[in-house]
Amino acid sequence: MELIENIVLQALQMLVVLTLAPGLTGLVRKIKARLTRRRGASVLQPYRDLARLMRKEVVLAENASWLFRVSPYMIFAATWVAAALVPTFAIGLHFSWTADLIAIVALLGSARFFIALAGMDVGTSFGGIGSSREMMIGTLAEPAMLLVAFSVALVAGSTELSNVVAFMASGDVGIRVSMGMALIALTIVAIAENARIPVDNPATHLELTMVHEAMVLEYSGRHLAMIELAASLKLLLYVALIGCVFVPWGIAPANAGLDGLIAGLLLFLAKLVALGFLLAVFETSIAKMRVFRVPDFLGVALMLGLLGTLLLFVSRSL
Repeated sequence: MELIENIVLQALQMLVVLTLAPGLTGLVRKIKARLTRRRGASVLQPYRDLARLMRKEVVLAENASWLFRVSPYMIFAATWVAAALVPTFAIGLHFSWTADLIAIVALLGSARFFIALAGMDVGTSFGGIGSSREMMIGTLAEPAMLLVAFSVALVAGSTELSNVVAFMASGDVGIRVSMGMALIALTIVAIAENARIPVDNPATHLELTMVHEAMVLEYSGRHLAMIELAASLKLLLYVALIGCVFVPWGIAPANAGLDGLIAGLLLFLAKLVALGFLLAVFETSIAKMRVFRVPDFLGVALMLGLLGTLLLFVSRSL
């Protein structure tokens, strides 16, 4: 009976991230519209867009290979698994031993690999430009993400997220300079990985600057729905990761009762709303940078992650 309950809770977490991901995207769009004095679409509009795309017929280019057809499902599967590994409303779930920071980075790297291949498969100029820019961002974002993982692991003594969250919530971590650097570095990586302003503008299709949209221009129907849902899941993944590692309060501990699980779920929703609001305010108050300035932007995250790791080697109290 206990095994069934654990599996049900794990399945519930997978459904929670899958259900809330489009809502987070819609919330950010709504807040940005309000901040710019526009009415904006409903928060539920991403759900309607996904349903509409699922009903549409798939149109494929004549020279599209099997890789072009398979990639959307591989991208969605890798991103969904990575998002489901991040603790949301509870820790110590049945498959929490697989929720490792290194594994999450590897899954996101796999999704990037497939979307870059899909962008180049048809042979369009936009797809090639988007894939090359995606790889440029990935070469800096992934090392910065790994350095953040090393900094957190040196403090918590583990790369398993359930152990990290339990340590961070215990109060033993205190105030550390290295954790502040890791938070800033992770925020920069999250902005770049999700193609948000100032790295990219998800609301436009400007040929000279777009990254994510350039790789998926040839997709339609359910294939495009899978990619768009994966993009929403990726945004929720980073928001949940920042929330569980740096704002871990309220997450239900292992073997918590029903009241604890409900409270953890409500607090997770509150974190999503708060961090989504901050993202919208940041995107509204800053201009998009040039493509060739993106390495400098990500270089800040790389250096902060490296400095945070070196500080912990010098003194574990920093």
